[in-house]
Amino acid sequence: MAVLGAKLVIPSDNGYKVWEDPNFIKWKKRDSHVPLRCQDSVEGCLKYWHDRSKVDFLVSNSAVWNDDAVQSALDSAAFWVKGLPFIKSLSGYWKFYLAASPTSVPKDFHGSAFEDSEWTTLPVPSNWQMHGFDRPIYTNIVYPFPLDPPHVPEDNPTGCYRTYFHLPEEWKGRRILLHFEAVDSAFFVWINGSLVGYSQDSRLPAEFEITKYCHPCGSKSKNVLAVQVLRWSDGSYLEDQDQWWLSGIHRDVLLLSKPQVFIGDYFFKSHVGEDFSWADIQVEVKIDNSLETKKENFLNDFKLEAVLFDNGTLDNHEGIADLLSSSVASVKLSLLSATTLGFHGYVLGGRMEKPKLWSAEQPHLYTLIVLLKDSSDKIIDCESCLVGIRSITKAPKQLLVNGCPVVIRGVNRHEHHPRLGKTNIESCMVKDLVLMKQNNINAVRNSHYPQHPRWYELCDLFGMYMVDEANIETHGFDLSGHVKHPTLQPSWAAAMLDRVIGMVERDKNHACIIVWSLGNESGYGPNHSALAGWIRGKDPSRVLHYEGGGSRTSSTDIICPMYMRVWDIVKIANDPDETRPLILCEYSHSMGNSTGNLHKYWEAIDNTFGLQGGFIWDWVDQALLKEVGNGRKRWAYGGEFGDIPNDSVFCMNGVTWPDRTPHPALNEVKNLYQEIKFSFKDGTLKVLNAHFFTTTEDLEFSWSIYGDGLELGNGILSLPVLGPQGTHNIEWQSSPWYDLWASSPALEFFLTVSVKRLHSTRWVNAGHTISSSQVQLPMKREFFPHSIKNENSTLLSEILGDTVRVYQQDLWEIKLDVQTGTLESWKVKGVPLIIKGIMPSFWRAPTDNDKGGGSCSYFSLWKAAHIDSLSFTAERCSILSTTEHYVKVAIVFLGVGSDDQQASSSDSEKSNILIQVDMTYTIFGSGDVIVDCKVQPSPNLPPLPRVGVKFNLDKSMDRVRWYGRGPFECYPDRKAAAHVGVYEKNVSEMHVPYIVPGESSGRTDVRWVTLENKDGIGIYASIYGSSPPMQMSASYYSSAELDRAEHNEELVEGDDIEVHLDHKHMGVGGDDSWSPCVHDEYLLPPVPYSFSIRFCPVTPSTSAYEAYRSQLPV
Repeated sequence: MAVLGAKLVIPSDNGYKVWEDPNFIKWKKRDSHVPLRCQDSVEGCLKYWHDRSKVDFLVSNSAVWNDDAVQSALDSAAFWVKGLPFIKSLSGYWKFYLAASPTSVPKDFHGSAFEDSEWTTLPVPSNWQMHGFDRPIYTNIVYPFPLDPPHVPEDNPTGCYRTYFHLPEEWKGRRILLHFEAVDSAFFVWINGSLVGYSQDSRLPAEFEITKYCHPCGSKSKNVLAVQVLRWSDGSYLEDQDQWWLSGIHRDVLLLSKPQVFIGDYFFKSHVGEDFSWADIQVEVKIDNSLETKKENFLNDFKLEAVLFDNGTLDNHEGIADLLSSSVASVKLSLLSATTLGFHGYVLGGRMEKPKLWSAEQPHLYTLIVLLKDSSDKIIDCESCLVGIRSITKAPKQLLVNGCPVVIRGVNRHEHHPRLGKTNIESCMVKDLVLMKQNNINAVRNSHYPQHPRWYELCDLFGMYMVDEANIETHGFDLSGHVKHPTLQPSWAAAMLDRVIGMVERDKNHACIIVWSLGNESGYGPNHSALAGWIRGKDPSRVLHYEGGGSRTSSTDIICPMYMRVWDIVKIANDPDETRPLILCEYSHSMGNSTGNLHKYWEAIDNTFGLQGGFIWDWVDQALLKEVGNGRKRWAYGGEFGDIPNDSVFCMNGVTWPDRTPHPALNEVKNLYQEIKFSFKDGTLKVLNAHFFTTTEDLEFSWSIYGDGLELGNGILSLPVLGPQGTHNIEWQSSPWYDLWASSPALEFFLTVSVKRLHSTRWVNAGHTISSSQVQLPMKREFFPHSIKNENSTLLSEILGDTVRVYQQDLWEIKLDVQTGTLESWKVKGVPLIIKGIMPSFWRAPTDNDKGGGSCSYFSLWKAAHIDSLSFTAERCSILSTTEHYVKVAIVFLGVGSDDQQASSSDSEKSNILIQVDMTYTIFGSGDVIVDCKVQPSPNLPPLPRVGVKFNLDKSMDRVRWYGRGPFECYPDRKAAAHVGVYEKNVSEMHVPYIVPGESSGRTDVRWVTLENKDGIGIYASIYGSSPPMQMSASYYSSAELDRAEHNEELVEGDDIEVHLDHKHMGVGGDDSWSPCVHDEYLLPPVPYSFSIRFCPVTPSTSAYEAYRSQLPV
């Protein structure tokens, strides 16, 4: 054994390296099993789970994302073993040394006599790159080292860890297990200088028995634990997920103490009757017996029992005696003969009448306690966990939970913390779940590896359907034609299967898991067939998922494509030969200002049999905190740590920022995922309770009706209790808002119906809005083009050189430059309003989606067409008419790219003109200015980013009020959640701080907007004539500045406010971020456009409502 140990650690003369042998994946590592609690009494089990279940939304308030997270991670590690007398956490500060390679580690550093006083310390758990050692590397597909499997670079940073522990006297005579929750990527471990094991797989536990290597329990001699962690190993080839490459002991390290004979593993199974009135329960138990008693003799000396306690009853008790009294709700299980071929353990079984079923809507749990007793009924060992009783079955084109085709309203989630990397904190995991539940997310895909054990317990408790995914991804092999995918090679089969087995064996008792996944983006081949076969044999109670090979292979029970277009998923769902349901494993790539078209997917999902939801990519922007000098930190992306190769900003695809602040797009997710739905058709408001297990008994419905932006009335909507999938119709003329509608002179009406929770839950306080819908009510009269009333106010005008000055004495003044065609200034009562503009505008700062697609991207097409450098000059400017009531000025703007010569009217240079804009100003004595625009783009241009005008206001005009969609950022293809109303913000609040700046902060379907200073002086702008509602933005940052900066923190405020009013604005897209995929209806083809905008001055006595109504037809 010593010879083998030497061979493992020290490369032999022939160059053998165990970390480059895919057939050697572990040594002296115990078989995978469920988490062990090492308990010794029923009372202790019940109290432990009672305490661990007392978690709710209040815990999320203590989530930390800065340097405080380091201590919080250590506190969490201690909390997770609290109340377990035979488990000791070794988390804390360990001695640490980073060597350049495995061959350059300090000699005998693992020995008891080694002097480590000069070494630094490192918190465990942690990733060493997050503490100043080595560097983080972000890649999406390409491996960060040459693709030469199974070999890894000689330059292979190797972490050397040392710590010390004593074994308590109370553990005397017991067996000692050393348990690593996860280490990245491969590691050796020594106790007191003796090598005790080796393991790979960066996301699953490794456990070693160390009893014989430790000093006796109660001894004053300290035990030395040494660990050598390699950054790269052959296992790294199976871990090419789209994430940061980070190394080290990043999950908890535990000492477990067990009796000589103990419960080594157990598998809870339930089979629910067809009418759900009963459930057959089985518990398969494996015994670890150092006494080597034969199985047939074991039951002569020992007894096995299992009991279930109702957690709903436990929650109402505090004292231990009270907890035990809940045994009236327990089911005791009797010993059965083993029925599984090849299973050498013991089977306990029983029947439960009227079980309370687990679902994401109603996550009812039981506490399972498995007892090992001696012949005198003394408890020898005790294990326990939370379990749920539920049924997962398949029907044609459906995945059923408890007999119902639940809809997956999901999101993909990486383990990511901006300060810690891959290390977990209790409150931060709770924060994720609280936010998910509050935003109507009911399912999570663990992308793309098994996650921290506590995550599963929390998902059980909060109610979250889960796809548990094996730690297998070999995406980088797609880029190489000379190397076969591991799935095609027998030499990788054992390593792949070990990862699947480890996942299933660890997580098999969790109710939240309804789907097992074979991994992600790893091609398809015989090894996947083997993985699927093993899982189906081990656990037929769940279904299988694997997208590789086209998402329709025999190794998946679900058609699970990624980023498939809406029309294609509908086509598959309508295929009569395809009997499996379709659930998108990834869709709606939410990179920066994105998540457009989400409503199109949900229109299809809600109306197409066979479509059952999907998982948005993804939950959180995976940026890391980085110091940038002067004590400042910012969120950094790939390449900012000197990491080469890297995939730059592609790590930031979340619907939340790294600190879990929601992106505006999360509002859209919440709205489209809501399960109380409203629709208005043919005079009937239909209410649907889309839940499958929950009634509306605990919900309050309320309504508000608005006319032209003003609230006309509101009230509580009295509805009968709707059962699951129940509906209720409200006839228009008998509704409580009908009389308000009938008596109002308004032109357009909107009804908003909101649904709130009456009582607090684990994930939210009472009063939380779970659903909010807005429907447009019928107009009472035909729409006519808007126009202002005939004004009798007089004005004065004069021409001073190239300037036309139009004014009303002591009230307002407008100066127009006839050479440039622009407004030089607009003042109201001496206060400057517009200081630059009004100019045609067609360019936007490109978003991440705009840049996706290489030479075919919108951004590339725009640059090639010089739209990014479009410059307008006035071909001519003429005063058409001047009266005492109005002045009309016409300008012809010619737009050329900056690389072209100055625009000219000569025929030879007409071909350089990209866009011609005919703009007419009509300035009335009332101060109203009507701007009419006719746009003629060259037909050879690509789709345009925007069609509108921009102008610059004095910086004091920072109070924005608008009638349109809001209050949050929205765009033409992402506006379902943004209700039409009147909203108010200041300019700084309008800004959306995407980590990488680009087009942002827009509000869509705007009827009117005012921008005012603190004294109520400002400007009003609205749609006019037959022009439809517009897109509006107001920012201290110009489009050029948003384009220039690579970080939000780099943005420099201008000296004014740049305002955009767009007649049309291109969608943001989001089907993916690597191809131009804005849907056709949200593209702006290069065709003629015409629109009108009304401007007028605002004073404290001005009412925007009245100004808008003054131009409506009567």
